[in-house]
Amino acid sequence: MVQPISITETKEAVEKVVKISRVSKVTKGGKKLSFSALVVVGNTRGRVGVSLGKANEVADAIRKGISQAKKKMRLVPLEGTTIPHDVMGMFGSARVLLKPAVEGTGIIASGPVRAVCEAAGIKDILTKCLTSTNAMNVIKATLAGLDQMSRDLEIFHLRREPVAAVAMTEGQEDAHN
Repeated sequence: MVQPISITETKEAVEKVVKISRVSKVTKGGKKLSFSALVVVGNTRGRVGVSLGKANEVADAIRKGISQAKKKMRLVPLEGTTIPHDVMGMFGSARVLLKPAVEGTGIIASGPVRAVCEAAGIKDILTKCLTSTNAMNVIKATLAGLDQMSRDLEIFHLRREPVAAVAMTEGQEDAHN
């Protein structure tokens, strides 16, 4: 499990460094070291961004990652302290299952998924990483699932159907099959 290395809170954003990697490039003159930092930024009110900052120093990589993540922030649909419905996010070989939970459950998630959920302001959620443990792919799969959920909600709104009614009819269809 990847533990967040540092957490910084400011007025407008929560910044979490999920992973720092040392990259070594072998050249004719020797080895050249550089660092990459996987950073999650969110405002804890439904906006989250992720970026990979790269530089020759760790501090510069984190700073670059934070500034890029703030530019790439996206909306996450929230329903109280949880998400509206369950969804499967996929990216590459990574599969992440996100399920809403009752209030008081907390965030049941691995390190990268936990960082995204905390930064987005989700307080009650059940998650499971099904295939990959690569932090970058798991985070991208989580964001893909959250994006898919917002598209689903737009479709429900266009149909003028409540989310609960659609979820209930899907459950009834599964029972009949």
